[in-house]
Amino acid sequence: MLIARLHPTNPLFFNMKVTHNKDIGTKQKALAINLDPEIYGSFAEIGAGQDVAANFFKAGASSGTIAKTMSAYDMTFSDAIYGAQQVRRYVSEARLISMLEREYGLLIERLAEQRGNATTFFAFSDTMSALNYHKTNEGHGWMGVRFQLEPNGGYNDVVLHVKLLDNDNNLQQQAVGILGVNLMYACFYYHETPPTFLLSLMDNLATDRIQIDMIRFEGPGFTKVDNRLMSLHLVKYGFSDAAVFGPDGKNMQPSEVLYKKHIVVIRGRFRPLINVHMDMLNTGVKQFLQEPDVDNTNFIVLSELTLQSLKERDADHNGDIDEKDFLDRVDILCSLGQMVMISNFHEYYKLVSYLSKITKLKLGVVLGYPNLEYIFAEEHYTDLPGGILESFAALFSRKVKLFIYPTLRDGVIWNCLRFYPPPHLIDLYRYLIANNKIEDIHHYNENNLNVQTDKVLQLIKQGTEGWEEYVPAEVAAMIKERRLFGYASEVDPVRENSPLPGS
Repeated sequence: MLIARLHPTNPLFFNMKVTHNKDIGTKQKALAINLDPEIYGSFAEIGAGQDVAANFFKAGASSGTIAKTMSAYDMTFSDAIYGAQQVRRYVSEARLISMLEREYGLLIERLAEQRGNATTFFAFSDTMSALNYHKTNEGHGWMGVRFQLEPNGGYNDVVLHVKLLDNDNNLQQQAVGILGVNLMYACFYYHETPPTFLLSLMDNLATDRIQIDMIRFEGPGFTKVDNRLMSLHLVKYGFSDAAVFGPDGKNMQPSEVLYKKHIVVIRGRFRPLINVHMDMLNTGVKQFLQEPDVDNTNFIVLSELTLQSLKERDADHNGDIDEKDFLDRVDILCSLGQMVMISNFHEYYKLVSYLSKITKLKLGVVLGYPNLEYIFAEEHYTDLPGGILESFAALFSRKVKLFIYPTLRDGVIWNCLRFYPPPHLIDLYRYLIANNKIEDIHHYNENNLNVQTDKVLQLIKQGTEGWEEYVPAEVAAMIKERRLFGYASEVDPVRENSPLPGS
């Protein structure tokens, strides 16, 4: 059964519960759009064939939907139509946006007067790099739709980046075609429920065929959508192993922002972010930039939140991800100018493997002493045929260095010099130290070693006087103003004893 489409002006719009119908096939979705008398627009596709438009032609009744299809495959033609770019990358978000702007602008210019009162216009575009003949590249691309939800209404944009994982060009083209139809259908039938929108993109596909590592919603139809939550959902649903957004909260495609960059990453729960985290970050970055093979004008710092860290809650929660709690942490990180990564990499070797596919330059990982102990605990690698050696091959064979922040236990400072792995791993540890793969962080603030995140969180919840000294001033102000992390302000005895209004 197909879903009836409602406009935001319809009083039933906000009361209608939209369910994800997984039984609708690609042809059915395309036909539903073709049979909708209000939907009309253009398709412009570069690379990987024209399989999205082809699905609408094959479904039947396409004349009711398609105003134009085209493919400016040649670079000279593409530049002539969509404009030359300073960076001549044709499979890029910039090229996609120029395509959407051009094609949607032509629709409004040529058809708005004629049929604008009864039509919701759309422009679909994609620019793809599918597997080449020699299979020497990695398939990926950008896809987007600019569309109206009501006649003469403002336009909305949905833009995504996809990785094509099939080892065959034809299969990649087919996957692009299915994803494009899913995207079009979601724009018109699932736009009011973003989680359903996201889940529907994988209809008739699988995560071993495509990965979606960036998606962005913009426009009057998506004013209540937080794109940072969409990044979280991409990872949560398994559509991607990682997602990145900047200090402004804008979703970013990891490969584009991290390509050919030195990367320093610090992992934490940041619940809340305290002075220890900032000291770890500042001292770790400073030490990394002193490395002789690091260009200190070409680096990016990532604050990483893993899915597991988002599920680690105090006893009064059930371990599921609290979206408000996630946004609270992110707001604090972004307010301090941090670029945030959400990942499904519980093990550090998976994180390093992922980043090493994006950049060949040196990576720095800043971590606390307890995480060094975790890395050398063999029970974490029982799922690997090669055990801890296989994980170390992935972690340390690349251009990476671990910077260890010390821990205070029973009055003793524990660092690399005090670390004693199991006897059969001692020589391996010494090898890593000797080859500059692991190093202590120096010049840290020793006063921070007495502070633990969970204890600070407890003080905040209790409204204990003086907790502010353990967190950056900006963070303390935000916690108070927005009452984050269960913040309980100190009791005002005057207000407590005053009569209630109206009593």
